[in-house]
Amino acid sequence: MVNLLDSYMTELRRGTLPLAVLSQLRKPQYGYSLVQGLESAGVSIEQSTLYPLLRRLEKQDLLTSSWDTTESRPRKYYVLSDYGIEVFEQLKGEWEKMTLELKSLLEGDERSEFD
Repeated sequence: MVNLLDSYMTELRRGTLPLAVLSQLRKPQYGYSLVQGLESAGVSIEQSTLYPLLRRLEKQDLLTSSWDTTESRPRKYYVLSDYGIEVFEQLKGEWEKMTLELKSLLEGDERSEFD
């Protein structure tokens, strides 16, 4: 059962990470600051997961990136593109709708147990 549960948890997490990342890129951020922000909200993400995801989102034109070389250590900053903002807003709306639907279903299960 543990392996099955782990598999479903991984699948669920994999599906929600893009939305979590997009939600944090309304203002420019670099990778490490993004990891910190997500972790402070309770969403842990490994850098080995984050950077390929950022590259994929950029390739899909959801993000733009630019290098800041004004500090001693150059940093690549990511931010939502106009298209990324549109996609994020639609995904956010769908997430909110699905959350309400699932909450209703799960609460229905709880009520059934006590009937």
